[in-house]
Order: sequence, then structure tokens, then C-alpha cells
Amino acid sequence: MSSFYGVELTSRLLLGTSRYPSPAVLERAVKASGAEVVTVSLRRESGAGRAGQAFWSLIQSMGVRVLPNTAGCHSVKEAVTTAHMARELFDTPWIKLEVIGEPDTLQPDVFGLVEAARILSEDGFEVFPYTTEDLVVAERLVEAGCRVLMPWGAPIGSARGLNNVYGLRSMRAHFPEIPLVVDAGLGVPSHAAAAMELGYDAVLLNTAVAEAGDPVEMARAFALGVEAGRAAYLARPMEPRDMAVPSTPVIGKAALGD
Repeated sequence: MSSFYGVELTSRLLLGTSRYPSPAVLERAVKASGAEVVTVSLRRESGAGRAGQAFWSLIQSMGVRVLPNTAGCHSVKEAVTTAHMARELFDTPWIKLEVIGEPDTLQPDVFGLVEAARILSEDGFEVFPYTTEDLVVAERLVEAGCRVLMPWGAPIGSARGLNNVYGLRSMRAHFPEIPLVVDAGLGVPSHAAAAMELGYDAVLLNTAVAEAGDPVEMARAFALGVEAGRAAYLARPMEPRDMAVPSTPVIGKAALGD
């Protein structure tokens, strides 16, 4: 069971809600994943009037917790304004904070991210910052009031997996008491399992499921990957070795004469 700002969750898979072929497929994928938290972009929800209302009604019918995000924001002012609108619309203090600094990789603007996180935390938000695996930035985010950190695995939608395993492992060791979520860049369930094997508390993904040939089956597969990775972490895997070690004991082996 994982805990975010005092909310206990049984599922360690958080799922995005954009880019699905249809609302029906989205609903089935969320159910198959077992996710208890879904992310929702304010821009998606507020667009097209009736369409936005129908989408919000669908999310409400799923019985999941909503984590609004500031996707697409490129400045502190834009992100803070979007967060306030999201809190009013979705009636939750939770906000996934994105401040994008580079258009090709969608890498976070970590300077703006820290500033926006401080402003929002002081205003009563419970911030889930989309960040890099940089430890100094992470320290500043915690000092700004964040009680969850969400480092990327790879650029959003890239399906490249964990680009910097060393950095992610270092972050886990550096923040043993802070809930950590790998957010972005995962492509297949083995990527999610690898993140969980590092001791991460959860993973958040969207494109890998939404753009799969069968999003429902992929959602189910990711749920299994997260479960397997967590179980492996708790089982304390053996350390890698430089030399082979026989799996069959050699003591007591019969000696055959000439």
C-alpha cells in the first residue's frame, strides 16, 4: 500500500486519461489497470463545452481519485493559474505540477518548477512535481513543500524506459521517506517492473497504454509488471556477481574412477 499526502492507495499504478481511441476504451483500460488515481489535464477537460462535461462525467463514474495536471504550461504564472483553476473545477488540493522548459524533450524547467511548487504549497496545494532525477532540484522541491517527487524515466511519450538507472537509484537512497513515482517515458511493463525493483512507490504512465494496439490488455500488463516489480523489491534480490556460482552443490558429488 502506498501513501500520498496521507491518502492510502492499494494500487501503485497511476494512469493518464489522454490519447485513448475512445471514452469506452479509456474506461475499460482504467478498470483493467486497477488504478485508483488518474491524471486529467485542465485543457482537455475544459475544451469543447459539452464534450468536456461528458468526459468529466465519465471520470466521476469510474470512482477514481483525480490528479489534475498543468500539462502544457511553460511558465510559473501559467502553471499557477492553471492549478488554481483545476482546484476550483475538480475540488481537490492535489496537483501534478508541470512547467515545461524544452519543447523537444518536454524536459521540466526545474527553476520555474521549484518556484511554482513553493507558491502552490504555500497556498494549500499538495504538489506532485514532474521533475528530473537531479538530487539538488529534488532537495529544493522538498524545501518548497513537496511531499512527493515524480522524476521522469525518459522524455514524455518516448517509451524509452529508465534512461538513468543510477540517478533514479540515487534518488531512492537519498530520499528514503519521500514517496517517489517514476513519471513519463515508460513503454512496456518491464520498464515499470524495473522502476519498482529500485524501490519506487509507484509509476505514472499514459501513452504506453493509450497508444498500444490493445490499450485494455496493455493496462492489465502494466498492472502485473508493477506488482511483480514491487514483490521482487520486497524479496530483496541477490546482488550481481562477476563470477559464475553453480546452482547445483558440488560437495558430495560422486567421484568416478578411470
